[in-house]
Amino acid sequence: MLNCKGMAANLAPISNLVGEAADLRGMRECLQWFTREKQWINDIHLQLCRVPAPTFLEQQRAEWIVAQFRNLGWETHIDRAGNVVATPDAHSDGPYVALTAHLDTVLAPRTKEDIGVEADGRFRGPGISDNGAGLAALLAIARALKVCPPVEGWHADLLLIANVGEEGEGNLSGMRHLCKQSPLGKKIGAFLVLDGASTDHITNRALGSRRFEVMFTGPGGHSWSDYGVGNPVHALSRAISQFSDARLNDLPKNSGSPKSGGSPKSGGAFKSSINVGFIEGGASVNAIPPLARAKVDIRSESNEKMDELVDALTAAIERALEVENQRATGGKVAVKMREIGARPAANLPEHSPILSYLRAVDSHLGIRSHLDCASTDANIPMSLGIPALSIGAGGQGGGAHTAQEWFRPEGRDLGLKRILLTLCLLLRDPQFSASAHCGQ
Repeated sequence: MLNCKGMAANLAPISNLVGEAADLRGMRECLQWFTREKQWINDIHLQLCRVPAPTFLEQQRAEWIVAQFRNLGWETHIDRAGNVVATPDAHSDGPYVALTAHLDTVLAPRTKEDIGVEADGRFRGPGISDNGAGLAALLAIARALKVCPPVEGWHADLLLIANVGEEGEGNLSGMRHLCKQSPLGKKIGAFLVLDGASTDHITNRALGSRRFEVMFTGPGGHSWSDYGVGNPVHALSRAISQFSDARLNDLPKNSGSPKSGGSPKSGGAFKSSINVGFIEGGASVNAIPPLARAKVDIRSESNEKMDELVDALTAAIERALEVENQRATGGKVAVKMREIGARPAANLPEHSPILSYLRAVDSHLGIRSHLDCASTDANIPMSLGIPALSIGAGGQGGGAHTAQEWFRPEGRDLGLKRILLTLCLLLRDPQFSASAHCGQ
């Protein structure tokens, strides 16, 4: 079993470890390659973003990524969930450190011309930053490690993964499969997740979410002659109005416990949010609708607080149903509540070696970064006690989840150096030759 305390003890002096890694011949050439081959990286970035990959429909991009990895000399396959998995060669059997980037995008380009370069050098188009930047970094590292001399002293193998189902109702399906169902899961000692651009943040706290579809149904009818039958829109509106008054940011019980997703923030307070992001029902102003439905998003840094908010949503729905059926003089309404997504809240232990390594690399490269809380693929391994962090892949980006999303590649090489140096420290740690996760 991997000894987490022993690993932490071996970190000192960690700054020396970063310097030693950067001076390895293979590493020196890789780091130089990132700067020298900027144009290749930019070109491959634009190419991959022109291959559509909306959530649940990632296969075309997955097959394209497989071809790129194989051309670069990596042993590659698509697993049962649709994830692209690449190992250095056919003989690689772990243990592994995984570098991942999600394949899917919220919006997809309709034509290749939707992805382009502006006059000021910005890349523009849906998915260009989230997660074109992460996937381009994955391919850049894959090529650098194959064209440069081998890096010495690695005690584990690097696993490159382009995974499905990160966005929205994808519900982290690709990462769930890797961690809970894939035979590889037991061989992965740590995850470094690439999501979007920038080098200014380190996601070490996993923001949890619970998502529901709420659907009221009734007999429907004419707004005058059938007046009095239960109205699903009225009932749904009452439920939303009552739920929107739920208390959000009070302190949950047992606020520091792992079960609650214990936040490391001062005072133990947890931030939460609720949102009704989709609502529909009815066909005409003079018709009582037979159906009304909404989709509800509940988020919190605490699993316990999410459970409380789910209870509040359930109570609001039940009360709205009761009120609408009490006032109805004709047919009644019914309701169904269906969970369409659940992401666990979690946090990485403050003194986790993977975080210490990354912060030491940032110091070495002169990067000023801050710790944050977000919902990413890292939620799953983090919630299972597997060391995991999510970071940007370098460059700058914005407008995520819109058709006007953009990415500026200046400074991307710094982000790539950050990623590879952190991986090198993890792979050179002799305790990653063990086959079990910390906490597993």
